Amino acid sequence: MRKRVLAALILAVFCLSGVWANGSKDAAGSDEKTIVVMPKLVGIPYFNASETGAIQAGKDLGVNVIYTGPTTPDAAEQVRMLEDLISKGVDAICVAPNDAAALTPVLMKAKKAGIAVLDWDTPADASVVDLSVHQIDDQEYGQHIWDLLVQEMGESGDYAIITGGLSAANLNTWIDAGLAYAKSKYPGLNLVTDKVPSDEKQQMAYQKTLDLIKAYPNLKGVVGVSTPAPLGAAQAVQEKGLKDRIAVVGTSLPTDSGPYLDDGSLRVGTLWDPSKLGYLTVVLAYNLLNGEKPVDGQNIENVGKISVWKDGRTVVMGPPADFTKENHASFSF
Repeated sequence: MRKRVLAALILAVFCLSGVWANGSKDAAGSDEKTIVVMPKLVGIPYFNASETGAIQAGKDLGVNVIYTGPTTPDAAEQVRMLEDLISKGVDAICVAPNDAAALTPVLMKAKKAGIAVLDWDTPADASVVDLSVHQIDDQEYGQHIWDLLVQEMGESGDYAIITGGLSAANLNTWIDAGLAYAKSKYPGLNLVTDKVPSDEKQQMAYQKTLDLIKAYPNLKGVVGVSTPAPLGAAQAVQEKGLKDRIAVVGTSLPTDSGPYLDDGSLRVGTLWDPSKLGYLTVVLAYNLLNGEKPVDGQNIENVGKISVWKDGRTVVMGPPADFTKENHASFSF
């Protein structure tokens, strides 16, 4: 009798060891795939909306989605968190890097461990990702933002740029595209100072805009790049009663922009639906794990048609929408 009990215990230990050794299985021995989606930071409306889409995609596809990230836009914290996730044996990692170069070593480690690696929202080092999920065509988007600025402030005058983090690749790409475009198309625009970081915080963007208003009395426009930045700039313009003199445009969500759009302190917001971006990211990761690569013109349920560049790796979700006083209430994100 004691021998049978001992044998049963040994067998149980081996079974548990098998589960623990296989990072893709949970304690019940399930083969459910685990997809990690990591934003630049958690807790701001844009990435909250992305989380909603990512989690819904996981439910629709029957996969486990872990949506996690740092509470501040900190690349070092992203690296630490990714190291921990790699050790747990997840199946795919989708990350929006705060600093692409800083994440390259840990993403290479993930690939060597057999984990699918995607970037989304913000590009990582192209050499270490299997797919790069973009919201829009970066160059066209940057040009579009500057067209909106000129539409609201005119083709000449002083303006400033409030950005998120200085090392955020997507923000820098849009700004660089806009500046190059303005140099040839709108030579009358005068950028009064280098782009001003706001650390993805509305309060900081607000304070930096107040500083700009004080330092540059002829300021006619502010471009806010990162979703909190236009709101902070608009808040400062609203407080100072300068909505008719200083035109604020930028990349903001319509639901958050409403109060500023209504009174004109924010002239136009432009963005895409971040919940769809989160959804698309999970779908693409899921398909990749099943050996399916994206195809140009492919229709993704709950997202729409996507574009795939000739490299077969870069996926573009689609064009942005512009939000104004007249239409912002019709959007749900």
